[in-house]
Amino acid sequence: MGEFSDAVIHLAGSLRWGKRDDSGSQGGLLTGQDPSVFTTSDPLKVWIIQLGVILLITQLLGLFLRRIKQPKVIAEVIGGILLGPTAFGRIPGFTQHIFPSEASSYLSLVANIGLCLFLFLVGMEIDGAIVKRNWKTSSVIALAGMAVPFGLGAALSVPLYHTFISSSVKYTNFMLFTGVAYSITAFPVLCRILTELKLLDTNVGIIVLSAGVGNDVVGWILLALSVALVNAGSGLTALWILLVCVAWALFLFLVVRHVIYWLARRTGSIDNGPTVFFMTVTFLLMFGSAFFTDIIGVQAIFGAFLAGLIIPREGGLCITLTEKLEDMVQIIFLPLYFTLSGLNTNLGLLDDGITWGFTFAIIALSFTGKFGGCVFAAKTLGFSWRESSAIGSFMSCKGLVELIVLNVGLSAGILTQRVFSMFVLEALVLTFMTTPLVNKFYPPGMRVRVGHDAHQMEIKPSPSSTEVDEKISSDLAVLDATTSTPLEKGTEDSEEPKTRLTVVLDKIEHIPGMMALLQLIQPPSTPAEDSKKDKRKSFASGEKKRPHAAQRSSNVSVDALRLIELSDRTSAVMRSSNADTLINTDPLLNIFSTFGDLNGVSVSSSLAIVTYDDLSSSVAEHAQRHRSQLVLVPWLPPQHSTEHGGMAAPSGDGTEIAPASPRLVTTYMSNPFETLFRGSSSGGGGQSPSALHSHFVRSIFSSTQTDVALFIDRHHPGESTLPMLNSQQHIFLPFFGGPDDRLALNFVVQLCAHPRVTATVVRVTRRALDELEHIDSMSKPQVAHLGDERPNEATVHTTTAFPDTVYGAHTTQTRMQSDTADNVIWSRYASRGQDDTPLSAALARIEFSEIRTPAPLRTVVEYAANIAESASERRCRPMLVVGRSRRLAVENHHTELKQLMEQNSGFGSEVKKTVGDVAAALMATGCKASIVVLQATNVPQD
Repeated sequence: MGEFSDAVIHLAGSLRWGKRDDSGSQGGLLTGQDPSVFTTSDPLKVWIIQLGVILLITQLLGLFLRRIKQPKVIAEVIGGILLGPTAFGRIPGFTQHIFPSEASSYLSLVANIGLCLFLFLVGMEIDGAIVKRNWKTSSVIALAGMAVPFGLGAALSVPLYHTFISSSVKYTNFMLFTGVAYSITAFPVLCRILTELKLLDTNVGIIVLSAGVGNDVVGWILLALSVALVNAGSGLTALWILLVCVAWALFLFLVVRHVIYWLARRTGSIDNGPTVFFMTVTFLLMFGSAFFTDIIGVQAIFGAFLAGLIIPREGGLCITLTEKLEDMVQIIFLPLYFTLSGLNTNLGLLDDGITWGFTFAIIALSFTGKFGGCVFAAKTLGFSWRESSAIGSFMSCKGLVELIVLNVGLSAGILTQRVFSMFVLEALVLTFMTTPLVNKFYPPGMRVRVGHDAHQMEIKPSPSSTEVDEKISSDLAVLDATTSTPLEKGTEDSEEPKTRLTVVLDKIEHIPGMMALLQLIQPPSTPAEDSKKDKRKSFASGEKKRPHAAQRSSNVSVDALRLIELSDRTSAVMRSSNADTLINTDPLLNIFSTFGDLNGVSVSSSLAIVTYDDLSSSVAEHAQRHRSQLVLVPWLPPQHSTEHGGMAAPSGDGTEIAPASPRLVTTYMSNPFETLFRGSSSGGGGQSPSALHSHFVRSIFSSTQTDVALFIDRHHPGESTLPMLNSQQHIFLPFFGGPDDRLALNFVVQLCAHPRVTATVVRVTRRALDELEHIDSMSKPQVAHLGDERPNEATVHTTTAFPDTVYGAHTTQTRMQSDTADNVIWSRYASRGQDDTPLSAALARIEFSEIRTPAPLRTVVEYAANIAESASERRCRPMLVVGRSRRLAVENHHTELKQLMEQNSGFGSEVKKTVGDVAAALMATGCKASIVVLQATNVPQD
């Protein structure tokens, strides 16, 4: 035993860190070399260590900061400060081993290359057309937002210069850098915050975006002028540098811009994305421009910025280029650059009262100048106080742009490390304050939206805050009166046909099922009606026109809502700011609009680019804003999944459920750390796709103040989805009672107005086996009649980790009212008379019956199987319509559903909580028919 221990100790000793081998030995770790020792012959090892430490710190900080709605730049800057002498640098040996001074030049080279790429992306992100359309308003705000803080910065530079700056630095240079740092606005961070707060289509968003573009461009010009003055030995040299820089910019805009546009057209990059040759030329142009501005005495980043401005924006070329570059820039290059800023930031230098006094003065004057100047300008232009305050809060955002300016001043020797640290703290504080201030001054209820074409029109200020408040209040009153139904009391149901619909679309596979359902909701015109319409049109125009499907009028209006998840990428922000263009080019919306034109259905298109946590709330707000009566949400079957080679995505509980939400199929990763580092509060680490999709659907159920229909398309890809011209559709509805089932019954009656739709409606009640004298077979249900006894009352209570629908407490009175409403609606439809009413034709196609059974779910499953088999023999398409029945549930199916799931390899509880017990039983037993799950309006009770 001793010999073995000695051998182990000897082996461990042979692997101890040794001294650096100056002979250039390549044995590495196995020869005892320390990998953290920096050598100029092999700097890659230390660089990789530095990169790993930087990414780990910034990602961990981002987990917390993303949850409090702070931009990523905050985490990167704080991470850099922690790695510098402020925190980790105080650990003995940390800086010498991780960030040795001799390795700083290599780290700086890579960081500056990334900074040039980032400024190139910023140039492509700026859309000059927005400034042109709103130049009258935005120019005033931009000018006030630069002149006032520049003046305050120049005034504060006097005591700062005499207290902290050496006399070897010219006061003019220091004053100019201080004024530029005060007057700058972080346009990239501004775009991110505007998008996350969903303000791009508001008056405030458009004006801030326009003013931010102008402020950013002027700021970079002032920075170039400042650098030219610093690098010039005399005023005449500075003038020559400025003139050469202006000449280079004119050459890029007047000559190179047209050449790049011609090359993009020639190579097909505008229509089909950038080719390899076009990308090569673009990189050469960007680095060539950076090289030229650097050698004439201006920073290289300014040349890269100019190159980004001249890239064509047609066909989304800038967005595609950004998608190819942004990941490498944002994940690797920018954190390295901010770490350099952190290494130069030492908050420990702020160690006396005078220093802290100047720091507070810098923060206070910087915010006061930006906020006050922009608020005064906006209020003078006619904006309300809330809108003006929101504009001032946005324009006060500093972010990474000021940090770039500060780093330029530090590298030029104008700023000391103490003053640099003071300004870095100011940039952090003002950037951190932006989002809370905007939410405080401009809450969601006060926001005035201007539509999807907002970026294509000149924005004018709203009349006044009082008028805006009155308009919002009146609109909300109208919406409440329109969307509210008697279901609030739980005693009556709205039997009005659903004619104003919102269809949620986020995948191309959703299109066939939604088309099939909408064709049933909108019955075709009769030949007599078509003939009368054609005659009236011919008489009015004096011509004879051939009847066409598109000529048919329709009382059904559909709003197709396209959902796109907003990610952390810059390209997603660019797409969000160009939503007015995307809405006209999106293939899903174009297909759906064409379907509406061919079938005489009025289809309007909407597009929402929001974060995953805001997807369901966007659907709810959109439905209320458009006064929709029914929201249609699709759910794809497992075989439609395209992420697993056409197979179903296995869930964590043994099932195969394919998700349908924007995030789940397009961006879901099986890596459990993906959700963790995304910082999403909704997903949870390691959640299966089916659970995440259930969260998405249940969030819609809980937040939408209108009726919701979840369409579960169960057809295989090879089957025909749309009903053919002469095909029949048969619907089966098991009616248990309650608000959701009453809505489902009304919906079935509306669908049966279509001449090719028939239905079977069965009222199912639970009775003990010894109370039944006879149980009819499934093929011969009993004749419909009204029972004298009420069904057993049971309430289903569930607790979930995800937000679920919250209902008010139900009393005996509300339950009796609900039971009465069940009997009334059943009596009205089941005992149909021979009177000539609009419902007569629809009710004639419905077979009503009642069945009493000790096993309601098994009976429904068998009944559905028989109907599906019978429909298949008659070449008729079956469809099941059920109520979600999560409120005022008449029956408690928990025990029976558990048995069915155990016998049929059931799925997890998340799907059951989403679709309800009846639909869950049908899905668990392998029902092949499509299912529509309906939930009636859930209005919170007082």
